[in-house]
Amino acid sequence: MGYPIEVKEAAQRLYLKHYEVPEIAEQLNIPKRTLYHWVKQEKWDAMLSHESAETSIFRRLQVLAERDNKSDRELNEMDRLTGVLHDLQKLKERQLAAAVQVKAGPPVEGGESPGGDNQGKKKRKKPKRNQVSHLTQADFDREFRGKLYQYQRNWLEAKENPLTRRIRFILKSRQIGATFYFAGEAFEDACLTGDNQIFLSASRAQAEIFRAYIVGFAREWFGIELAGNPIILDNGAELHFLSTNSSTSQGYHGHVYVDECFWIRDFEKLNQVAGAIATHKKWRKTYFSTPSAKSHQAYPMWSMDKFNERRRRRNQAEAILPTEKELRAGIKCEDRTWRNIVTIDDAVSGGCDLFDIEELKDEYSEEEFKQLFRCCFIDDHASIFKLKELQQCLADVTDFKGFDPKAKRPYGSLPVWIGYDPSRTTDNATCVVIAPPLEPGGKFKVLEKHSWRGVNFRFQAQQIKRLLERYNVQYIGIDTTGIGYGVFELVQEFYPRAKAIHYSIDSKTELVMKAVEVVGGGRIEWDASWSDIATGFMTIRQTTTRGGQLTYAAGRTEKSGHADAAWSIMHALINEPLNHDHRRKSTWSVDDD
Repeated sequence: MGYPIEVKEAAQRLYLKHYEVPEIAEQLNIPKRTLYHWVKQEKWDAMLSHESAETSIFRRLQVLAERDNKSDRELNEMDRLTGVLHDLQKLKERQLAAAVQVKAGPPVEGGESPGGDNQGKKKRKKPKRNQVSHLTQADFDREFRGKLYQYQRNWLEAKENPLTRRIRFILKSRQIGATFYFAGEAFEDACLTGDNQIFLSASRAQAEIFRAYIVGFAREWFGIELAGNPIILDNGAELHFLSTNSSTSQGYHGHVYVDECFWIRDFEKLNQVAGAIATHKKWRKTYFSTPSAKSHQAYPMWSMDKFNERRRRRNQAEAILPTEKELRAGIKCEDRTWRNIVTIDDAVSGGCDLFDIEELKDEYSEEEFKQLFRCCFIDDHASIFKLKELQQCLADVTDFKGFDPKAKRPYGSLPVWIGYDPSRTTDNATCVVIAPPLEPGGKFKVLEKHSWRGVNFRFQAQQIKRLLERYNVQYIGIDTTGIGYGVFELVQEFYPRAKAIHYSIDSKTELVMKAVEVVGGGRIEWDASWSDIATGFMTIRQTTTRGGQLTYAAGRTEKSGHADAAWSIMHALINEPLNHDHRRKSTWSVDDD
């Protein structure tokens, strides 16, 4: 059978990301023999030929690391690949040592060759767990510092400059490697100085990303196994990975890293904790985040409004605010904080080649793109959903009772609802699994969130079918506007009760009003690390049609869908009656004019 060019391109993208043919076949529902034919006919392997073995293995590890609920086979593959990377690094070291020996001449009798291959040399013992005392600056120069992008080197220079190291505040684009960099920076600092490193994140799942990076660095770069949580190194350094809703985040001292601070609820309280941890002048405080809304508690700190307010109370002249040009270069401000803005454009010009900017512009509305990638704050004054309300929805998915994401049946026999926003020409297909309240007026809980891009109808339907195998699904709501009807028809084949949601003025009003009642009443929770959900809700505005009728929009058209996570959640929430007996806290109302 023939396949649309979009399907072949999707398969090629996965192949070049180091997905295996059987994995691509399963995801896209394409016979393996067809994929092998495309690989040979289109010469996809030639596109990978320029990569070194280390690069190929690293890309494959990235694919596996990003997967949730990894199987035993995938975990074993990660262990094997990590071991191969270690062996390749050791081989390179031996080859380099041998080359040095050839240049220097034969070893003196009774001596040891630099390569360490002579029989007289004792075999070096394998380092014990958490043993890092033998590491040197040269080791990190080779494995870490030599691989940084320019903007990451700027962060490092600010950390090492006595005039700028104390407080760093970085406003950044999404997915430019900030968590990766600061995990590496902290690991190096802990190994070489013995200083404690404290990581504060919005949820435990997000905090574990730091830990996973550091464990991976130790294994990949130096063949060292790190264990424990906290990780306590043999030189006395402690690495603590904490969520901001944890009462255990007090009582520590060390360098503090606050991840995604513009998405943390009760930031002022958290900032007091961070300040207590890093009270002594030797400790650093580092804040980094994508922007949320100007109404967030962290914004006055970033904008220096809080600092200037203190100066006004003391009858002092206000501090001079830095320009955008100065912020993008990095500047120490009058409040002794080094600030830096890194947009996606800055990242690309700084050597990061991971983005297709035009493709991202197709995926997101203009407002979402500016917020996620151009470091622009959302003004939620005109939004239906306010950041203050959305922040009360932030939770830690590991705290959800009865939910075990690693189990074969993650939520047992308890009921769940599915909301689905199908993929259009350029946007993502987004699916959420929501646990409805077990009692009237209770809370909804978003258990899972998935996004897929560049895949066909059958693949999208197949993903929903897989969820039915893991959960007791009692409802599925699917947007059937435009080409979404194709997914709906396929889902009906195995789930006839699926509900079609066709967008109209009335249906969109019903969806939004239900979400206003649930969000405003604090009746829904999702993991704090899923910041795209809150972003999507905040971009939804009340607008009018050409005929002057009120409706709601988030930059959506028939060709591009945006705020996908928010709309998919609304497709599930609407299964609860709109006139639910629960008083909402929101003060927002429909304008009848």
